[in-house]
Amino acid sequence: MQYRFLGRTGMRVSRLALGTMSFADEENSRKLFASARDAGINFFDCADVYSQGRAEELLGRLAADSRDELVLATKAYFPMGDGPNARGSSRYHLVRAVEASLRRLGTDRIDMFFLHRFDDVTALEETLRALEAMVRDGKILYPAVSNFAAWQTARALGIAERHGWAPVVCTQPMYNLLKRQAEAEILPLAQAESLGVLPYSPLAGGLLTGKYGDGRNITHGRLAEHAMYATRYADPLNHDIAQRFHALATSLGVHPASLAVAWVASHPAVTAPILGARTPEQLEPSLRALGISIDSDLRARISALSPAPPPATDRNEETTEHNYGTR
Repeated sequence: MQYRFLGRTGMRVSRLALGTMSFADEENSRKLFASARDAGINFFDCADVYSQGRAEELLGRLAADSRDELVLATKAYFPMGDGPNARGSSRYHLVRAVEASLRRLGTDRIDMFFLHRFDDVTALEETLRALEAMVRDGKILYPAVSNFAAWQTARALGIAERHGWAPVVCTQPMYNLLKRQAEAEILPLAQAESLGVLPYSPLAGGLLTGKYGDGRNITHGRLAEHAMYATRYADPLNHDIAQRFHALATSLGVHPASLAVAWVASHPAVTAPILGARTPEQLEPSLRALGISIDSDLRARISALSPAPPPATDRNEETTEHNYGTR
């Protein structure tokens, strides 16, 4: 396993991370955790909402014997109850959410705490003040954000700097060959501000693994069982891209899951893709991603399979010779 520094923190994390959304059954979770540890993974990503706290409980028990060797991350924002304040990023909710996560994880600190989504209602100053208080109390080591737009992350960085609070050190966007919006602003921001980047869904809900065949009659897996994933990848173009990607992986003699993860990892802003799997057998090809060398030519060849997002200014001519020039 390769390790690299996460942003400016001085903390080194494995080049691949394991997501624990699938942690629900104890025996299967134990096998997934063991496979990840055997591969050298030291970063485990969780959230309070995963199985309504069950995933945190399982991760905490599995990590207990090697706690000080691991980086444990969790998140809060989404509903954890029926009450009107059992959600969001208010100080009221976050303090209770962190305390509950600490109990479920069976640990004295959360190494990296993600705001799971931008709160459209709560003042960002209130949210960041709450995180700063918990950093000072030692309950959180590093604040981070997930599913934030670049401007939202930039605002958070500016507010923290103005007040002298602990800054956001990492962002967690969706990023894969079918979902490349992060390339427009999120990844450039991360590079400019030296943020860690831990992208989730590198396999596009399984669409890039080849298991769905031609993708026209999906009867199993996340795309069949979860309306959220079905909606996310509903565009027929995604299935066409997935087919061409599978053909390319086959021609290269590699598993499409390995190639999909390797492509995400090859972006210079990315610290570690977050792997997701239901079984060790599903996880295994993703773990082989680091054995694939993605040079600039191969990355360009893979990237050409899907449309790149327009630049942030929408001046697409800037990437050609037909512009006013650069410094």
